Amino acid sequence: MTINPEFDPLGQAIYNYHFHNDNTPVIVQSDVIEDEELPPDYFFRKYNEMPLLERLALKHSHGKILDIGAGAGCHSMHLQEKGFDVTSLDVSELSCNVMQHRGLKKVINNDILSLNHCKFDTILLLMNGIGIAKDLKGLSVLLKHLKKILEPGGTILVDSSDLIYLYEEEDGSILFDINSANYYGEIEYKMKYRKIIGETFSWLFADNVILFDIATKNGFDAKLLEYGPHYDYLAELKLK
Repeated sequence: MTINPEFDPLGQAIYNYHFHNDNTPVIVQSDVIEDEELPPDYFFRKYNEMPLLERLALKHSHGKILDIGAGAGCHSMHLQEKGFDVTSLDVSELSCNVMQHRGLKKVINNDILSLNHCKFDTILLLMNGIGIAKDLKGLSVLLKHLKKILEPGGTILVDSSDLIYLYEEEDGSILFDINSANYYGEIEYKMKYRKIIGETFSWLFADNVILFDIATKNGFDAKLLEYGPHYDYLAELKLK
Protein backbone atom coordinates (compact mmCIF):
# COMPACT_ATOMS: atom_id res chain seq x y z
CA MET A 1 0.00 0.00 0.00
CA THR A 2 1.32 3.45 -0.94
CA ILE A 3 0.09 6.98 -0.18
CA ASN A 4 -1.85 9.04 -2.70
CA PRO A 5 0.08 12.34 -3.13
CA GLU A 6 -3.18 14.26 -2.61
CA PHE A 7 -3.38 12.89 0.95
CA ASP A 8 0.33 12.94 1.81
CA PRO A 9 1.13 16.00 3.98
CA LEU A 10 4.61 14.85 4.97
CA GLY A 11 5.57 13.75 1.48
CA GLN A 12 4.41 17.08 0.04
CA ALA A 13 6.39 18.98 2.67
CA ILE A 14 9.54 16.99 1.88
CA TYR A 15 8.96 17.49 -1.86
CA ASN A 16 8.43 21.25 -1.53
CA TYR A 17 11.47 21.70 0.68
CA HIS A 18 13.72 19.83 -1.75
CA PHE A 19 12.47 21.40 -4.97
CA HIS A 20 11.29 24.83 -3.75
CA ASN A 21 13.22 25.43 -0.49
CA ASP A 22 9.87 25.75 1.34
CA ASN A 23 10.29 24.86 5.01
CA THR A 24 6.63 25.30 6.00
CA PRO A 25 6.13 22.88 8.92
CA VAL A 26 3.82 19.90 9.04
CA ILE A 27 1.30 20.06 11.90
CA VAL A 28 1.27 16.78 13.79
CA GLN A 29 -1.82 16.03 15.87
CA SER A 30 -2.22 13.12 18.26
CA ASP A 31 -4.63 11.83 20.87
CA VAL A 32 -2.17 12.21 23.76
CA ILE A 33 -0.24 15.48 23.37
CA GLU A 34 -0.73 18.99 21.99
CA ASP A 35 -0.17 19.75 18.31
CA GLU A 36 3.48 19.85 17.24
CA GLU A 37 5.23 21.47 14.27
CA LEU A 38 7.60 19.31 12.21
CA PRO A 39 9.83 21.28 9.82
CA PRO A 40 10.68 19.30 6.68
CA ASP A 41 14.36 20.27 6.78
CA TYR A 42 14.67 17.82 9.71
CA PHE A 43 14.49 14.99 7.16
CA PHE A 44 17.48 16.37 5.27
CA ARG A 45 19.98 16.57 8.12
CA LYS A 46 23.58 15.50 7.71
CA TYR A 47 25.26 12.77 9.75
CA ASN A 48 26.74 15.21 12.29
CA GLU A 49 23.29 16.75 12.81
CA MET A 50 21.64 13.43 13.70
CA PRO A 51 20.88 12.31 17.27
CA LEU A 52 23.37 9.94 18.90
CA LEU A 53 21.12 6.90 18.53
CA GLU A 54 20.79 7.36 14.76
CA ARG A 55 24.54 7.83 14.34
CA LEU A 56 25.19 4.66 16.36
CA ALA A 57 22.72 2.72 14.22
CA LEU A 58 24.50 3.81 11.06
CA LYS A 59 27.86 2.79 12.56
CA HIS A 60 26.44 -0.67 13.34
CA SER A 61 25.02 -1.13 9.83
CA HIS A 62 26.76 -3.66 7.62
CA GLY A 63 26.45 -5.54 4.34
CA LYS A 64 23.38 -5.07 2.20
CA ILE A 65 21.09 -2.56 3.94
CA LEU A 66 17.35 -1.81 3.83
CA ASP A 67 16.25 1.60 5.12
CA ILE A 68 12.52 1.35 5.94
CA GLY A 69 10.52 4.59 5.98
CA ALA A 70 13.48 6.40 4.46
CA GLY A 71 11.68 9.75 4.04
CA ALA A 72 14.03 12.15 2.29
CA GLY A 73 16.83 9.59 2.54
CA CYS A 74 19.18 11.18 5.07
CA HIS A 75 20.30 7.83 6.51
CA SER A 76 20.46 6.17 3.10
CA MET A 77 22.51 9.05 1.67
CA HIS A 78 25.14 8.71 4.38
CA LEU A 79 25.37 4.95 3.93
CA GLN A 80 25.56 5.18 0.13
CA GLU A 81 28.32 7.78 0.42
CA LYS A 82 30.19 5.30 2.63
CA GLY A 83 30.00 2.72 -0.14
CA PHE A 84 27.21 0.50 1.18
CA ASP A 85 24.62 -1.23 -0.99
CA VAL A 86 21.51 0.45 0.45
CA THR A 87 17.86 0.19 -0.59
CA SER A 88 15.51 3.01 0.47
CA LEU A 89 11.87 2.07 1.03
CA ASP A 90 8.97 4.46 1.59
CA VAL A 91 5.20 4.41 1.04
CA SER A 92 5.25 8.04 -0.10
CA GLU A 93 5.59 8.50 -3.87
CA LEU A 94 6.60 12.12 -3.33
CA SER A 95 9.36 11.20 -0.88
CA CYS A 96 10.63 8.55 -3.27
CA ASN A 97 10.77 11.13 -6.06
CA VAL A 98 12.92 13.32 -3.82
CA MET A 99 15.27 10.46 -2.91
CA GLN A 100 15.76 9.55 -6.54
CA HIS A 101 16.48 13.19 -7.43
CA ARG A 102 19.03 13.34 -4.60
CA GLY A 103 20.92 10.50 -6.24
CA LEU A 104 19.97 7.41 -4.26
CA LYS A 105 20.46 4.40 -6.50
CA LYS A 106 17.87 1.98 -5.12
CA VAL A 107 14.51 3.50 -4.16
CA ILE A 108 11.32 1.47 -3.76
CA ASN A 109 7.86 3.02 -3.39
CA ASN A 110 6.04 0.32 -1.44
CA ASP A 111 5.16 -0.87 2.06
CA ILE A 112 7.44 -3.31 3.84
CA LEU A 113 4.92 -6.16 4.03
CA SER A 114 4.77 -6.18 0.23
CA LEU A 115 8.55 -6.47 -0.13
CA ASN A 116 9.61 -10.04 -0.87
CA HIS A 117 12.18 -12.00 -2.88
CA CYS A 118 15.17 -10.09 -1.53
CA LYS A 119 17.53 -10.44 1.42
CA PHE A 120 19.38 -7.94 3.57
CA ASP A 121 22.11 -8.05 6.20
CA THR A 122 20.89 -4.94 8.03
CA ILE A 123 17.37 -3.52 8.29
CA LEU A 124 16.96 -0.01 9.67
CA LEU A 125 13.82 1.20 11.47
CA LEU A 126 14.97 4.64 12.58
CA MET A 127 13.11 7.73 13.77
CA ASN A 128 10.83 5.29 15.59
CA GLY A 129 10.30 3.43 12.33
CA ILE A 130 8.89 0.52 14.29
CA GLY A 131 5.77 2.65 14.54
CA ILE A 132 4.64 1.29 11.17
CA ALA A 133 3.56 -1.84 13.08
CA LYS A 134 0.67 0.28 14.47
CA ASP A 135 0.17 -1.86 17.58
CA LEU A 136 1.69 -4.78 19.50
CA LYS A 137 -0.11 -7.38 17.41
CA GLY A 138 1.19 -5.69 14.29
CA LEU A 139 4.71 -5.75 15.74
CA SER A 140 4.69 -9.55 15.72
CA VAL A 141 3.43 -9.53 12.13
CA LEU A 142 6.18 -7.11 11.12
CA LEU A 143 8.97 -9.08 12.80
CA LYS A 144 7.78 -12.35 11.26
CA HIS A 145 7.98 -10.72 7.83
CA LEU A 146 11.38 -9.16 8.45
CA LYS A 147 12.75 -12.60 9.35
CA LYS A 148 11.95 -13.70 5.79
CA ILE A 149 14.06 -10.96 4.23
CA LEU A 150 17.02 -11.10 6.61
CA GLU A 151 20.15 -13.00 5.72
CA PRO A 152 21.34 -15.59 8.30
CA GLY A 153 22.82 -13.64 11.17
CA GLY A 154 21.09 -10.52 9.91
CA THR A 155 20.36 -7.54 12.16
CA ILE A 156 17.47 -5.13 12.69
CA LEU A 157 18.44 -1.79 14.21
CA VAL A 158 15.52 0.05 15.76
CA ASP A 159 15.09 3.11 17.92
CA SER A 160 11.93 3.79 19.88
CA SER A 161 10.66 5.52 23.01
CA ASP A 162 8.85 4.56 26.18
CA LEU A 163 5.89 6.94 26.40
CA ILE A 164 5.33 6.19 30.07
CA TYR A 165 6.59 9.72 30.81
CA LEU A 166 3.37 11.13 29.35
CA TYR A 167 1.51 9.62 32.30
CA GLU A 168 3.85 10.67 35.09
CA GLU A 169 2.44 12.85 37.85
CA GLU A 170 4.43 15.53 39.65
CA ASP A 171 5.02 13.17 42.56
CA GLY A 172 6.55 10.57 40.24
CA SER A 173 3.54 8.24 40.22
CA ILE A 174 2.11 6.88 36.98
CA LEU A 175 -1.50 7.57 36.07
CA PHE A 176 -3.20 5.73 33.24
CA ASP A 177 -6.04 3.28 32.79
CA ILE A 178 -4.63 -0.18 33.51
CA ASN A 179 -7.89 -1.69 32.26
CA SER A 180 -7.49 -0.16 28.80
CA ALA A 181 -7.54 -2.67 25.97
CA ASN A 182 -4.72 -0.77 24.26
CA TYR A 183 -1.04 -0.55 25.14
CA TYR A 184 -0.13 3.00 26.20
CA GLY A 185 2.37 3.29 23.34
CA GLU A 186 -0.30 2.87 20.64
CA ILE A 187 -1.01 6.40 19.41
CA GLU A 188 -3.43 7.89 16.86
CA TYR A 189 -1.98 10.60 14.62
CA LYS A 190 -3.07 12.98 11.90
CA MET A 191 -0.87 15.32 9.86
CA LYS A 192 -1.68 18.59 8.12
CA TYR A 193 0.40 20.59 5.64
CA ARG A 194 -0.99 23.76 4.13
CA LYS A 195 -4.36 22.63 2.69
CA ILE A 196 -3.47 18.93 2.69
CA ILE A 197 -4.99 16.85 5.48
CA GLY A 198 -3.83 13.27 5.86
CA GLU A 199 -5.87 10.35 7.08
CA THR A 200 -5.72 9.35 10.75
CA PHE A 201 -3.18 6.58 11.30
CA SER A 202 -1.97 4.43 14.17
CA TRP A 203 1.66 4.48 15.31
CA LEU A 204 3.48 2.33 17.85
CA PHE A 205 6.03 3.42 20.45
CA ALA A 206 7.37 0.34 22.24
CA ASP A 207 9.28 0.31 25.51
CA ASN A 208 12.36 -1.89 25.36
CA VAL A 209 10.96 -4.55 27.71
CA ILE A 210 7.90 -5.27 25.61
CA LEU A 211 9.90 -4.99 22.36
CA PHE A 212 12.43 -7.52 23.61
CA ASP A 213 9.68 -9.89 24.77
CA ILE A 214 7.93 -9.86 21.38
CA ALA A 215 11.22 -10.06 19.51
CA THR A 216 12.34 -13.08 21.53
CA LYS A 217 9.04 -14.86 20.91
CA ASN A 218 9.61 -14.31 17.20
CA GLY A 219 13.08 -15.84 17.10
CA PHE A 220 15.38 -12.86 17.71
CA ASP A 221 18.11 -12.18 20.23
CA ALA A 222 17.49 -8.64 21.49
CA LYS A 223 20.22 -6.35 22.77
CA LEU A 224 20.06 -2.81 24.09
CA LEU A 225 22.80 -0.75 22.44
CA GLU A 226 22.21 2.68 23.99
CA TYR A 227 19.76 4.85 25.88
CA GLY A 228 18.89 8.29 24.56
CA PRO A 229 18.35 11.46 26.61
CA HIS A 230 14.58 11.16 27.01
CA TYR A 231 13.10 7.66 27.43
CA ASP A 232 14.40 6.64 23.98
CA TYR A 233 16.78 3.82 23.14
CA LEU A 234 18.51 1.96 20.31
CA ALA A 235 18.13 -1.82 20.09
CA GLU A 236 19.63 -4.56 17.98
CA LEU A 237 17.49 -7.56 17.02
CA LYS A 238 19.54 -10.41 15.63
CA LEU A 239 18.37 -13.69 14.14
CA LYS A 240 19.17 -16.61 16.43
